[in-house]
Amino acid sequence: MTNPKTPVIIGISQLEQRLSDPYQAKEPIDSMVEAVQAAAEDAGNGALIKDIESVRVIRGVWRYKNPAGYVAEKLNLSNVELVGTPFGGNMVQSVVNQSALDILEGTRSLIAITGAEYGNSIAKARKAGIDLPLTETSGEYTRMIGEDVKMAGEAEMARGIRQPIQIYPMFENAIRYQRKESIEEHQLRISELWAGFSKVAASNPHAWIKDQVDAETIRTAAASNRMISFPYPKLMNSNSAVDMSAALIMCSVEKARSLGIPESQWVYPLAGTDAHDHYMVSNRDNLHSSPAIRIAGSRALELIDLAVSDLDHIDVYSCFPSAVQVAAKELGLDESKPLTITGGLTFGGGPLNNYVMHSIARMVELIREDPESKGMITANGGYLTKHAFGVYSGVEPTVDFKYANVQDEVDQTPFRASVVEHRGDVEIESYTVMFGPEGPLMGHAACLLPDGSRTFANTQDKDLMKEMTEVEFCGRLALVDGEGVFSLR
Repeated sequence: MTNPKTPVIIGISQLEQRLSDPYQAKEPIDSMVEAVQAAAEDAGNGALIKDIESVRVIRGVWRYKNPAGYVAEKLNLSNVELVGTPFGGNMVQSVVNQSALDILEGTRSLIAITGAEYGNSIAKARKAGIDLPLTETSGEYTRMIGEDVKMAGEAEMARGIRQPIQIYPMFENAIRYQRKESIEEHQLRISELWAGFSKVAASNPHAWIKDQVDAETIRTAAASNRMISFPYPKLMNSNSAVDMSAALIMCSVEKARSLGIPESQWVYPLAGTDAHDHYMVSNRDNLHSSPAIRIAGSRALELIDLAVSDLDHIDVYSCFPSAVQVAAKELGLDESKPLTITGGLTFGGGPLNNYVMHSIARMVELIREDPESKGMITANGGYLTKHAFGVYSGVEPTVDFKYANVQDEVDQTPFRASVVEHRGDVEIESYTVMFGPEGPLMGHAACLLPDGSRTFANTQDKDLMKEMTEVEFCGRLALVDGEGVFSLR
């Protein structure tokens, strides 16, 4: 017999707004309220809102203070727990993991999780030269799940390397070199990988870009698909210009029964894990693997005696192609098979830290259609840094929800020293070239010193940057001057 405190997802929602006039846009906090209401209706009992005991909001790029308090007030909730999170694409799954534990332990019986962004409206407003109004919110969170942690080290920051669009393409080029592919072979392969994601988006009713895009279009730089950072044109980047909100409602089995929620709406979280790789990219053993994904991902399945081959659905976090390839290799997934259920952050839509709420909601829909099926969600925050995993099914579990934080094991993996300033010989480990509207702006290189430590260096030499996009630079010998500028030996 199922433990009456077994956690279950009973309600989901995914909402979007597509407006030509950004002044008409709902603010993220109002979209969150609407999303929770829609999730309650999805559960089949809109009145369950009054029983919510905790409102948990995923941190966005917005500047609200305690948006959970605003959502609770608009839902006429009082004396409820108000929860926030730090930044991180891992946080939705981490919050679901913690919520499942809270429900299993009996400290909470009904929880609403929500988040929203309106990057599309912001982009339209910026283009029009207007500022969108932002409601002031007040108060403090009752609780934070997760903590803010610095994830950019001094070595990379000294060269101005602190954005995902700078670091993930360096992972990508390291993957190419490790796989012994030519630039042309590699670009063809990853464009076909991304075309597969677009194909899934075309069948996802909630996707932001439903028109299927082919591999040639994805890999070909054009006015509408300009180069962002080698080897990525725009269509290989996460699409944050979306107005999307979502909500999940979780409760115990006994609460679901008392609310009269049909079991056809129930989806069970079976297991979850969390871990992070070495916080600073400069300290990682290499730029083409993730011990945390390998250890935490496999542990999530081991906890409930499943193998990758037992999964019917999987959504691999997909901010950039490099993130997907690293996860696929670490988890033993076949890149030729579907690795997303949404279309990913490019085509499904990338509402920043809240994307995984959409992938979980979509997973719930698919499992409801086939309750015997099982699915895994992977989540990634930072620079392939923070990771969370969840396994789901519509079949009543025979054991309680299982959870593990495997950080101690991940911390034992190799750690590389970093150097901020260096003068002398290096080997280029990986690199990228950043583009502006007029062409290449800056070349960045991750470099290994003779003693095995890592440093970063830049170039703005136009001829050198052009060559970096045409021939392999990984493994080449270079010289770094005292100002952090590199040149070939």
